Amino acid sequence: MTETLISRSVDAQPVGDAGSLRLQVLGPLRVWHGGVEVDTGPRQQSYLLALLLARAGRPIGAGELIDLIWGENEPASALNVIHKYVGSLRRLLEPALRPRQPGTFIARSTNGYLCTAGPDVLDLACFRQLVGTARDQNSDAAALDQYAAALELWSGPAGEGVAQSPSALPIFAGLDAEFFDACVEAAELAISLNQPDRVLSALHLASTMAPLHEPVHAALVRSLCAAGQQAAALTAYDVIRRRLADDLGIDPGAALRSARRYVLEQTPPSSPRPLPTGLVGRTEEFGILRSAVEPALGTGTAVVLLEGEPGIGKTRLLQEVARHAKDRAARVVWGHGLQGGGTPTMWPWVEVVRTLLESRPATRRAKWLAGDLSRLIGSRDAGAAPPVPDDSTRFRLFEEVVGIISEATSERALVIVIDDLQWADPASLHLLDHVVTRLPAGTAVVAALRNRDPSLSLELSRVLAAASRLPGHRRILVGPLAEAGVAELIRRETGDLPAPEISRAVHTRTAGNPFFAQEVARLLADGSALTEESVVRSGVPLTVRDVVRGRMAALDPGTQELLQVAALAGRSVEVALLARVVATDVASCLERLEPVRDLGLAGPAPGDPFTYCFAHDLVREAVCESVPPGRAASLHRGIADAIEATGLGDDSLAERAAYHLWEAGPLIDPARTVSALLRAGALATAKTALRDAERHLTRAVERARGAALLEVELEALSRLIAVAGMRSLYRAASVDLLERAESVAKTLGQERQAASFLFSRWAAHVQGLEYERSGVLADRLLEQGSTSSDPVVRGYGDAAWGIQQWHLGHVGASYRHLTATASPGLPDDHHPDPVWDGLRLLIAATLAEISAYHGKSARAREALDRLVTDAGDDAYATAVATCMAARTASVVGDPEWALQVADRGIAADPQFSFGFIGTYHRLARCWALALTGRDPGAAADAAERLIVANLTNPVRSCVSTWYALLAEMRLAAGTPDAAAVALDQADGFRDRYGQRSADGLLLLVRARLAKVVGDPVTAVRLAGQARFVAGRQEAYLFVQRAELLLGDLSG
Repeated sequence: MTETLISRSVDAQPVGDAGSLRLQVLGPLRVWHGGVEVDTGPRQQSYLLALLLARAGRPIGAGELIDLIWGENEPASALNVIHKYVGSLRRLLEPALRPRQPGTFIARSTNGYLCTAGPDVLDLACFRQLVGTARDQNSDAAALDQYAAALELWSGPAGEGVAQSPSALPIFAGLDAEFFDACVEAAELAISLNQPDRVLSALHLASTMAPLHEPVHAALVRSLCAAGQQAAALTAYDVIRRRLADDLGIDPGAALRSARRYVLEQTPPSSPRPLPTGLVGRTEEFGILRSAVEPALGTGTAVVLLEGEPGIGKTRLLQEVARHAKDRAARVVWGHGLQGGGTPTMWPWVEVVRTLLESRPATRRAKWLAGDLSRLIGSRDAGAAPPVPDDSTRFRLFEEVVGIISEATSERALVIVIDDLQWADPASLHLLDHVVTRLPAGTAVVAALRNRDPSLSLELSRVLAAASRLPGHRRILVGPLAEAGVAELIRRETGDLPAPEISRAVHTRTAGNPFFAQEVARLLADGSALTEESVVRSGVPLTVRDVVRGRMAALDPGTQELLQVAALAGRSVEVALLARVVATDVASCLERLEPVRDLGLAGPAPGDPFTYCFAHDLVREAVCESVPPGRAASLHRGIADAIEATGLGDDSLAERAAYHLWEAGPLIDPARTVSALLRAGALATAKTALRDAERHLTRAVERARGAALLEVELEALSRLIAVAGMRSLYRAASVDLLERAESVAKTLGQERQAASFLFSRWAAHVQGLEYERSGVLADRLLEQGSTSSDPVVRGYGDAAWGIQQWHLGHVGASYRHLTATASPGLPDDHHPDPVWDGLRLLIAATLAEISAYHGKSARAREALDRLVTDAGDDAYATAVATCMAARTASVVGDPEWALQVADRGIAADPQFSFGFIGTYHRLARCWALALTGRDPGAAADAAERLIVANLTNPVRSCVSTWYALLAEMRLAAGTPDAAAVALDQADGFRDRYGQRSADGLLLLVRARLAKVVGDPVTAVRLAGQARFVAGRQEAYLFVQRAELLLGDLSG
């Protein structure tokens, strides 16, 4: 009978002897008699049958059945209805059964029922038998036969089409998880036996059922490749990669990355295209680059990244593809990442947008400049201070950049070229990420970056990872030239084809780096004979510094100084600025630059003879190193003076001036330097470039402190700590910095500011679960507040002490203290305080969260919804309010609310600009997806990665709570063993660090785990313990949930 059952196709009806019974739950619920499908009856009766089949071999108590079918809406007659349905189902399965006979397939057990159907009748029992046999086989071929037969039994999610209650989701999800495991195991066997086609149908079904299950999708990718469908395999990988990013905000895990590597290793290389004139040794790279850009020259899009070591030829390839695009009538615009602290924020996009604006008609240009683009390009009046931004500024600015790109693309194809991406500031990278995800048709973004540079940042890595998920993305590694390429470079410089030993010697000394090789070849082009000895004797450099210094020796001292000024000023510099620094006119300056151009060290920018650019950043770096430190400080002073003499209406000039004033050190009045740095910090904050703002403000603090400028130092400290609060809820602010800020404020008699800094220090410790330190500070704040007449100082003390009590598990005391003292208010005549503005929101949101723990869930939601609404377009306020709302919704057990606020928070902060706040958004989203049955296994896996990566090292607030919620996700996924592991982690972090606000939750989830594994006695004990512990803490939310669970268990 088993063979008859498993020999059918997925969609076919089962074939068996006349009168034989077949039961199916591995897909839609179906019952067959003699090959004819029969109706399973009313909805609730069908649901009861599905539950009995899904739990085949295990008894289900009547109380549990009532809970699974009706939940909290249990009718008084529920038990009688269950008995009635069971009787009807027995007669359905065995029509000849006489009244009151127990039947064969549904047996009565202690206070419940048991499905006894075996593998000859029930597809689930047959599936488990076949999988078990497969796992016990000694022969791989025989095992694959058993797996293939087992997988054919599935036609969709277990119990598909039956209305399932939330409490039943883990039962059916657990069955699906068995299918997924079998698919992965079968795929490994099938690939090893070169029979991948036998599992592809099942893998496609599994990938549809579990759109975020990484092992299933990895098995599908590998199997498609093994079946000769490499293109389909890469497409499948791209689909899951984008889905993980869009739904969970994470990158593919190890299994998927390994699958992709497997595919790429099997894919034959594409044929190279013809080499354009001008390039040396880059036939393959240019062919790939040209093909990658091609769709954007029509109606498609392209995102291409070139990477390689300095001097490897990336810029040369960019120039060639730009020429190719122009030949195809496309518009090409350039942006450049510039090295050095004096580079204006978002400089690559300043260049791109300025070029696009220049191409617009005057009326359109005026329209664009009337909006937020003026912030980017610095077009305000010289005397105007930068406007105070709201936190939605960046989103509006980014959207306007996309808008002007779209407008330009509507006329003809557009290629945006960004060189030296590794030096782009974080704000530029965030804008790049925004642009490439919203790229209009007919647009390509081609960028180059060094892959061996100490400046490579985490932001850059994240942007590259996000870009790799996009359709049309291509990443090209530009490697060293072969000996033949080096030989051709030497021939072009010297006019003679070198002997093999010469090209080999140059190749060895330069490691095939085209820039090094070309520089060496130029040094050799002095008319002397080309021999191996001459290569060595010429002092061929191992670094470009030696090359550059050798060529600089040919310049007169005045020109050398001019070159050094240019190098310190940046990779590109206006000739007028150079002339002002060295006290000459532009014409004389251009004349003195002629030998520099002739030597190939620097030359006019394309289309702009009055701006000089270095041939390569390596050249500029080598020139900078040639300047003695004392002389460099003097030159920086001259550059800063020259910049400021031009006026600071352009934001980029102000940031450049601040950098050079800083580098000039003691040669500049400290007050002048600090003022410039404060302005630069404000400009960076206006663009929401928080890391740049932090760098400027840190320098302002250092310089002001060194000069004993206490008032100015306090201002810089306030701004710096406010930025730290936005980035990480003050965890990123160093203790020394906060202590210094408090000390300065006290010295100046600023009681309120001193209290705000002390509160910030308390917040940093409490977020890191350092309760001994935070407790001491909370007591200090409370004591200071009790003797202060300032309501804000009192409010800081009350808030710190109350929130500290909540962390320690004294929920009732915390709630009463915070509600009795209320949240602090500011007097009408207060002056703006950047630290206070952030702390006030955090305090209000935390009070709402504590209200929920105290059993006031409705009041908490009302308060949090109000905070979210009041946040409006303020990205930071939205991120904080939705973070606390998402945490609260998860603990309350409301997945729909959690998903709603988590999605809003992620939309407000898609790039984690505000630190680990975004982790809570994404964790709540994973929890909501799991608890609503949307691929709970994958959601739990993603959540665990987020917890480990962002909440454990260093440890963060609520880590034990999230491990408990992870256990809930594991239960929803039908993996109780993994849930037990998560609960052990929760207990470990709670015991190690002492956050006890969620003690009741941890016990509740353990009770649910005991219920799931069939240990009702332990479940009742743990639920009672949860009720007692939560009651003692006055965490009435968990008391209420414990009572509901005890009610379910008693039924």
